[in-house]
Amino acid sequence: MARRTRRAAGLGLPCLGLPWLGLALLPWAVPPAAAPPGGCPSACYCVATPELVQCRYESLDEPPRELPTSVHNLSISGSNLSVLHRAAFAPLPLPDLRLLRLRHDNIQTIEDMALQGLPALRTLDLSHNPLRSVAAGAFSGVPLLRTLQLNQALLAAPLEEQLALALRNLSLHRLELAGNGLRALPVSLLPTGLEELDLRNNSLQRLTSTELLSLESPGLRGLRVSLGANPLQCDCALRPLLAWLRSSASRVPDARSLQCSKPPSLRGTAVLRLRPEGLGCTADDGGEAGQLETASYVFFGIVLALIGIVFLMVLYLNRRGIKRWLHNLREACRDQMEGYHYRYEQDADPRRASAVGTPGL
Repeated sequence: MARRTRRAAGLGLPCLGLPWLGLALLPWAVPPAAAPPGGCPSACYCVATPELVQCRYESLDEPPRELPTSVHNLSISGSNLSVLHRAAFAPLPLPDLRLLRLRHDNIQTIEDMALQGLPALRTLDLSHNPLRSVAAGAFSGVPLLRTLQLNQALLAAPLEEQLALALRNLSLHRLELAGNGLRALPVSLLPTGLEELDLRNNSLQRLTSTELLSLESPGLRGLRVSLGANPLQCDCALRPLLAWLRSSASRVPDARSLQCSKPPSLRGTAVLRLRPEGLGCTADDGGEAGQLETASYVFFGIVLALIGIVFLMVLYLNRRGIKRWLHNLREACRDQMEGYHYRYEQDADPRRASAVGTPGL
């Protein structure tokens, strides 16, 4: 005969004995432990450990305040930070934060000392933000910053002068400026000691001789430049860049992938396969060749001017000897002229002429 299962009175549960009932009700009887201080913010989540915090597509107007102090990597993306105010991360200092990503956060303004409280920060990513204003002391609170990523962040306004002031006291090793529509090498943004520069996907058609010369300065001789996905125009003006690529190919990691965008006859041709003589230059090009020709004439004129100055200095230093020589020359000429004059008078004397004409008398 099957044993009946007894029901606990008033509970409708199988009667498994009082000890088992106590164990079943234990999770509801014990209150949950309080969250440790400095846990993940409500708008973010920690990945694996509290050392990696990601806040994605949350309506944040400012950085979260309740971040764990042990965080190493912090990523905030898809928010509306708009303005990074002074000491935006200072209310809860993050002494161990090394990487900060602020992508797609609509950041338009960075105020002075905005990153104060992040003394160990080494990598800052501000890509895909419509930056319009960067204060001169925007990065003053991060002396160990070595990598700055500004990909597609300089399209809203020309910020080269502002960034040059903001970067002047940093010791950057890597600077990323991809996708910013740059038409020239941003020489003013290249701090001494920079090792890597990313200029991919810009609007560079060439690099001029002056720009290439700046890359040979003592503080930038070890700089590696990425130039891929730029619309290079393979004409006469490309000759300086072509010569530099062949002599410094190791400094351009993607040199073999560079291709011509113009003219149509050379579109898709690898730049390193071009021959300098194939890039014909004429006086009407108005490009680099014309500039070089003008510079050569100017240099020739300067050389002639220097030669003239040296000649005048020699004359000035020997003015006494030259004066004496001129005096002697004048006296010699005077004696010679007096001799000629005497002979002329003798020949013109009528008495001497008549005596010569009548020898028998």
